[in-house]
Amino acid sequence: MALRVDEVGFGGLKLLQDTEAFCYGVDSVLAADMCRVKRSDRVLDLCSGNGAIALIVSGLYAPDHVTGLEILPGAVDLAVRSAELNGLSEKLDFICGDAARIEDHVKAGSFDAVVCNPPYFEKSRGEGCEVTEKDFARHESSAGLADFFRAAAYALRTGGNFYLVHRPQRLADIMQCARNSGLEPKQLRMVCPHPGDAPNLLLLKCVKGGGPELTVLPSLAVRNREGGFTEEIERIYRRVPE
Repeated sequence: MALRVDEVGFGGLKLLQDTEAFCYGVDSVLAADMCRVKRSDRVLDLCSGNGAIALIVSGLYAPDHVTGLEILPGAVDLAVRSAELNGLSEKLDFICGDAARIEDHVKAGSFDAVVCNPPYFEKSRGEGCEVTEKDFARHESSAGLADFFRAAAYALRTGGNFYLVHRPQRLADIMQCARNSGLEPKQLRMVCPHPGDAPNLLLLKCVKGGGPELTVLPSLAVRNREGGFTEEIERIYRRVPE
């Protein structure tokens, strides 16, 4: 393990990361920004990794409580230590557990919002290969896409919001899983590396028990043609006024 402390921003937040494992990126920041919760809300961060999303959501919106659920013990340990480092231990807690066994970890309907940055790729069919923490972060293991939607639906109260960041290649599966689990897609936004590029991420908001009507928002470009962050990304990172 090779540890470093990263300055995340958002009011001086700091995040412990293992540089030999999977480190947070812009997708985590976009998911946290999308999760615009109220101060009275209880939030569940599925596939919480080292706690980046949970930490940023807590720093941005100060909800009543954020719980992270993560299958890797090492990542959970880092998340707990980051919460302590930022003086947020009373607002953040992290559970080492499998989203496919959500009933073992949280009560049904106990959250107002669920946010998820899951592994993007389907489970590898190769056998006999050593599986690293980076593999767990990138590829579905014991839980797959349908499990994450089922877990979110179980944890959410009726009318609660589910926020997902994922890859456009999985959009058809995502929409099918959403409706199958009773989470109605309400807002969809594609994210592209540069203006005019094909999207490489999507942001989706669903509502548990919501009515059928999907709003497709304008695409978001991460970088301009000069290579710097676009003005909207700078606003999302809270580097310029909204």
